[in-house]
Amino acid sequence: MKAAGTLLLVTAIIEAILGIPVLGGALVIFSGYTLLFATLVLHIVTLVFCSQHNKPIVGSILGIVTSVLAWIPILGMIMHLTTAVFLFIAASKKDHHVNPPYPPAPGSF
Repeated sequence: MKAAGTLLLVTAIIEAILGIPVLGGALVIFSGYTLLFATLVLHIVTLVFCSQHNKPIVGSILGIVTSVLAWIPILGMIMHLTTAVFLFIAASKKDHHVNPPYPPAPGSF
């Protein structure tokens, strides 16, 4: 589904911005750390969508951990950048739906 892929891409971009050393720290501090809570909620929503549509969930789980620990200055920057990489990789993966070339057998539902 497109929503899961779009959420992965949006969260990856947000994480990449928050990983920029001075800019990310300033955004978090000037928002009163509410930006970290907003990204936590966004990662949870992304995790739910990805788990429902068989998309990779590792980036969303790492994003949840990052949102909780990102108030620590250097660790937060490293985790934001790491999470962004995982999310960009997950967003770039194509859906592989395996459709059988034949109809299912009667009564197999």
